[in-house]
Amino acid sequence: EPPDTPRDFSCQTQDMKRVTCTWKEGETYLYGENLPRYTLSEMSSQKTVLCEGSCSKLCSCSWDIGQQWIWNVTVIVENPLGKKTATDVFDVNHRIYPTAPFQVWEDCTDTEITLHWNYVNNEIELFCQTEVRQPDGKIELHNSSVVGSKRVTVRRLRPYTEYTARVRCRAAKHFWRWSDWSQPLTITTKEGTPSGKLDIWREITPVLGGRNVTLFWKQTASFQANGKIISYEVTWEKIEDGSKPESSSFSSVHNSTRIFIDNHSYRISIMAKNNVNISLPSVLIISKATDNKILFSSFLGTEELKEGQVNGTDDGIFISWEPRSIYDSYIIDWCNFPRLQPCDLQWKRFGPNTSSAVISSAAFIPGVRYKFCIYGSVANRASLLEKKIGYLRELPPHLDPVVRKVDLTYNSVALSWDSYFTNESDPGFVRGYHVYVSPIQGNCNLKGSKKHILSDDSELCKYTIENPEEKRYTVKHLMPNTKYKIVVKAFTGGGETPIVNFRYIDTPSNSNMLYFVFLLVIVPILVAALCHWKMDWVKECFCPVIPSPNKSKVLSFKEFKIDSEKVLKINDCLPDMLAMDINTERKNH
Repeated sequence: EPPDTPRDFSCQTQDMKRVTCTWKEGETYLYGENLPRYTLSEMSSQKTVLCEGSCSKLCSCSWDIGQQWIWNVTVIVENPLGKKTATDVFDVNHRIYPTAPFQVWEDCTDTEITLHWNYVNNEIELFCQTEVRQPDGKIELHNSSVVGSKRVTVRRLRPYTEYTARVRCRAAKHFWRWSDWSQPLTITTKEGTPSGKLDIWREITPVLGGRNVTLFWKQTASFQANGKIISYEVTWEKIEDGSKPESSSFSSVHNSTRIFIDNHSYRISIMAKNNVNISLPSVLIISKATDNKILFSSFLGTEELKEGQVNGTDDGIFISWEPRSIYDSYIIDWCNFPRLQPCDLQWKRFGPNTSSAVISSAAFIPGVRYKFCIYGSVANRASLLEKKIGYLRELPPHLDPVVRKVDLTYNSVALSWDSYFTNESDPGFVRGYHVYVSPIQGNCNLKGSKKHILSDDSELCKYTIENPEEKRYTVKHLMPNTKYKIVVKAFTGGGETPIVNFRYIDTPSNSNMLYFVFLLVIVPILVAALCHWKMDWVKECFCPVIPSPNKSKVLSFKEFKIDSEKVLKINDCLPDMLAMDINTERKNH
């Protein structure tokens, strides 16, 4: 194809001595001796051809300026199939593209950096700009205040902090293009006095004759070391008698120490020290042992605060407390590893208007009970307000209750078990119990129960007891003379362990039913047998034989016989009493 018109054709100078023009070439699909040929010429100059261009990634061509400042340059591209041109008219003074500054160095204090540099052509008036990259990646640009200046001062920096800086320049009068950036320079400001205060806390343990106080400290976002911390200075003194303070110094690798104090009130301060100075003191007030009722009640076991239960969330463990207007802040402390000693005590501070928080830690794991103490603080004096215990996530209990007693009737079973012994190693709070019952043969459909399906698709009747203090339950509506399997399971907020072992029971026969059967069957049989045995006596008592007149001895005399019949005449008998049946006589008449 014939050549395309050169694209992005422009010319500039870096030293006011030589001009370089650049452009982009198009694709012609010609190679070898047929490649396009580029020629630059100046229309008003006697020198027709200024230079011949060469191309790699970008085409360019350069020539000496001499004494000419205004140029009308044309680039001609041609191959055997055609020719194209592009023109650029310019003033050299308006086309200055400086070289990058070099020999960059710095002077610095704890909060300022002054950058210095050089550039190749000092005859050109340049305006320079400095880029400063903060440790967090944020970039700030600072312009030099004086044209031609070879330095710039950057202020309001942080002490003992690493910054990266670089410089670029442009023509002061006619802006054409920024130079390339200089090589980046890494600078660390000098150390300064630590700013802010350490966050400090304590753990008090009563001992004979006084108290052991374990002191903890850490750096927070509000504290700036402004240098390399070389030590921590701890001072403690009695408040009442103004005795001489005691002090101790600890290397920077420490973040805790233990001191012994008597039962008086003490003022404790901790400061961080670097190579320049020390920080402002962080202060704690330890009250008199006699005034610290909560401490002594804990030590003597007389008035222990009740521990409230708290729940875990996706983000941590949620804790709330009752706010009191007298406190200017609240502190929550806990152990990251409550089953170890030392337990890695942690604490967190909250403002006076806060009454809840989510405590999170990478050390929290499911099934571990964590204890939280909530303190109110006023004038650096802390008081224990509440205690909370909870889990990041509860797990099923390790053990099931041991059933000690089983009382059976023909249609019920009464179960009794030992109190569930709870301790800090439990994987969850016991919320209650489940009683599972099922006959060995067939499915369970007891009244008042819920259906529960096991993993093997077998069916159980389930009863729920939501009181963890309950130790007895009666399952009713059982069938007499039937074999059942039964189990009692404790459950927590994390559920219960799988059902594995059952206890088997056999309900007795129904005694009332036997009595009923006895009355309906056995008694009649006995009566019949007795009657059969004493048949003559029964017949004589209940069915006597009616005497026949023909067998009467009275009629055995001959004079009483008429023909073959024996006849008894009334006048032959002397009756004891004679009664007349009038009704009968009337009927006969």
